[in-house]
Amino acid sequence: MESTLDIFVKAIFSENMIFAYFLGMCSYLAVSKTVKTAVGLGAAVIFVLFVTVPVNYLLENYLLKEGALAWAGYPDMDLSFLSFIMFIAVVASIVQLVEMLVEKFAPALYGALGIFLPLIAVNCSILGGALFMQERQYSTILDATAFSLGSGIGWFIAIVAIAAIREKIRYSKVPGPLRGLGITFIITGLMGIAFMSFMGIKYTSEDGKKKEDVTVVDDNPEGATTGQVIDNPSNANND
Repeated sequence: MESTLDIFVKAIFSENMIFAYFLGMCSYLAVSKTVKTAVGLGAAVIFVLFVTVPVNYLLENYLLKEGALAWAGYPDMDLSFLSFIMFIAVVASIVQLVEMLVEKFAPALYGALGIFLPLIAVNCSILGGALFMQERQYSTILDATAFSLGSGIGWFIAIVAIAAIREKIRYSKVPGPLRGLGITFIITGLMGIAFMSFMGIKYTSEDGKKKEDVTVVDDNPEGATTGQVIDNPSNANND
């Protein structure tokens, strides 16, 4: 079973929402023209994922899935068919809260993000976070929270990185057919290949591996022993 740290780090790098699953590409491409707007939207995505995934985890495990209502005396009830509706309702509610806060405390950023801030409600990376949580069946809410925070940070890194590169590209001589989204798609693909290098890495090691019992048989039948633990099996027959 994966540790909480494994889940968190993998969500950032090897299972990055943008570079591994290409979720949330619409906002990623549209709002990454400047670093300032990318940081604002990235922070909003972190907050929305960080709140919605744990809330949806609680709904999934204590209300929706089969047997979740055993605590209320309905062990056979299965409301899993309501998962999509409930997940989207939670996401829409949190996004509405974020939109009101940004409009009140950062009106300039609110104007820069425009329609893409309320569109976080239908951002597939947000809903994807809830669906991945449901599919992977995390054993604790801490694991689900670690996944949500890691996914948000991974999306934040992706959009800020591409925004910084796009700001520099303005001063470069890009071939005409590749200007705009063309070169952005190419750079995104190259960054995705770079992030693939994190796949297969084990971020935590297992400590305290148990030694296996080894049966040692000497030339003398009377000296045969079983269950003896030795460090160097090659010296087993040396007297």
